[in-house]
Amino acid sequence: MNLFTDFEARIKSALESIELIKEKRAELDFDRITVEPPRDSSHGDVATNAAMVLAKPLGTNPRALADVIITKLREDADVADVSVAGPGFINIRLGVAYWQRLLASMIAAGSNYGRSEFGKGRKVNVEYVSANPTGPMHVGHCRGAVVGDALANLLAFAGFDVIKEYYINDAGAQIDVLARSVFLRYREALGEDIGEIPSGLYPGDYLVPVGQSLANEYGPRLHNMPEEEWMPIVKDRAIDAMMVMIRDDLAALNVKHDVFFSERTLHSNGAAAIRTAINDLTFKGYVYKGALPPPKGQLPEDWEDREQTLFRSTEVGDDIDRPLIKSDGSYTYFAADVAYFKNKFDRGFEEMIYVLGADHGGYVKRLEAVARGVSDGKAKLTVLLCQLVKLFRDGEPVKMSKRSGDFVTLREVVDEVGRDSVRFMMLYRKSSEPLDFDFAKVTEQSKDNPVFYVQYAHARCMSVFRQAREAFPDLQPEPAELAKAVDQISDPSELQLIAKVAEFPRVVEAAAVSQEPHRLAFYLYDLASAFHAHWNKGKDQIDLRFVNDKSRKSSIARLGLVYAVASVLKAGLAITGTDAPDEMR
Repeated sequence: MNLFTDFEARIKSALESIELIKEKRAELDFDRITVEPPRDSSHGDVATNAAMVLAKPLGTNPRALADVIITKLREDADVADVSVAGPGFINIRLGVAYWQRLLASMIAAGSNYGRSEFGKGRKVNVEYVSANPTGPMHVGHCRGAVVGDALANLLAFAGFDVIKEYYINDAGAQIDVLARSVFLRYREALGEDIGEIPSGLYPGDYLVPVGQSLANEYGPRLHNMPEEEWMPIVKDRAIDAMMVMIRDDLAALNVKHDVFFSERTLHSNGAAAIRTAINDLTFKGYVYKGALPPPKGQLPEDWEDREQTLFRSTEVGDDIDRPLIKSDGSYTYFAADVAYFKNKFDRGFEEMIYVLGADHGGYVKRLEAVARGVSDGKAKLTVLLCQLVKLFRDGEPVKMSKRSGDFVTLREVVDEVGRDSVRFMMLYRKSSEPLDFDFAKVTEQSKDNPVFYVQYAHARCMSVFRQAREAFPDLQPEPAELAKAVDQISDPSELQLIAKVAEFPRVVEAAAVSQEPHRLAFYLYDLASAFHAHWNKGKDQIDLRFVNDKSRKSSIARLGLVYAVASVLKAGLAITGTDAPDEMR
């Protein structure tokens, strides 16, 4: 049961029975009516803006309308109290029996509480990480990997049909540079003194094993080949080795993709996929021959001062038209982006989400234009930009990695502080805001460390069940038995905890709509805080303790409350990709 959708339906039903509203129902927009927790819980359990939304079209005063509405709401047996606040907000306090039934429904749902059909099976493709396969993952990739993975988990939990995708940028100049860098390491493995790594090549030691592998397999044969012969061999081997490294790094972060899509497939068979995409845009009138004026500031790589084949992207929301085919007949990087989006659209996705670094802000409008042009507006494209992560240790910036050459690797961070700390903290700030990540703080065992605080709440829940088995050795509490005992739950502190758990379905849907998984991390911290606060009350008030060896019945009832809290903590942590431990030492 979703508390807020339940009362939204009840409130709208009550509104439908008011004569003034019935007379003008066709003119009223009920979709603007919201039901949510009040900002101050002392005001009530749920609040609605119904009177404020409907007063103007009804030609009445919001508070006067609110007085009429609350008269109707008082007829609901589950409404204990209802009042008007401010300019016309209606605050509702619910009866104890309602909270008891709601708790019973939470217990029955277990780990599925909060899961919904909100997404209605809409097919969504979430593409994230998509780092160039030129080296190990660095901490800059880490945030996008976690945000993308958690968002995909969140959307799936909310009822969307989600595919997690990684776009392998395995075509283009950077792959040639990678191959030449590996070939240098190959020569080194043969015994050659290569000296200092030339500028423009990748200097990291991670390429040494790739060069050694080539030397073991080919001996000096590659060295004796011209570049056009050894290049494709080395390129394939280098890409494969980098992708093995990247997959291992992602696995250490508990990030798993359903699809790894190779950019090179777009260029295969004479770039048939790219040609088809351009032909489709041409048929729709979006392609023409022309020259672009030089853009202000630094010139992009694909700008030419001559006639090219262009996408008329300004007709679908872009700032400037974009080149598809250069004057020499070669395709631009943007042309591959068009073909890739068409591939996704042809696979049946109704929405595509790209999770990119903040340095890709210039891609947003052009990608949105591609979506409109290719799909005729039928598909939605969203670009989420992740701001930078700065690493600190006790407030001091962290030094660069020797292995990578010029950056801190994702694996170094995960190995030092653990997967769970990395994942949760990467979500504990809105992705569009910069994030400071301090190695010392994320390993503290305190309230100031969110991941510890939330996981500790789940571990405490599990300890309650262990205590119950010690107090009642024959007790094997099944969800059905726990649900039957909810009539023992009535203390205001317990009802407040149920109310916090009841927010979970609403948080899931709101976070899915806004595509902001950080909302879930914030909620889990708040729920953990509410649980710890209630635990502490039990230290002072014996009658509030979860396990009372003098009262089996009340203990079973409170085990039901703990079960509901633990279920939401576990489900929420699973969405973030973080473990819910049974014990913490």
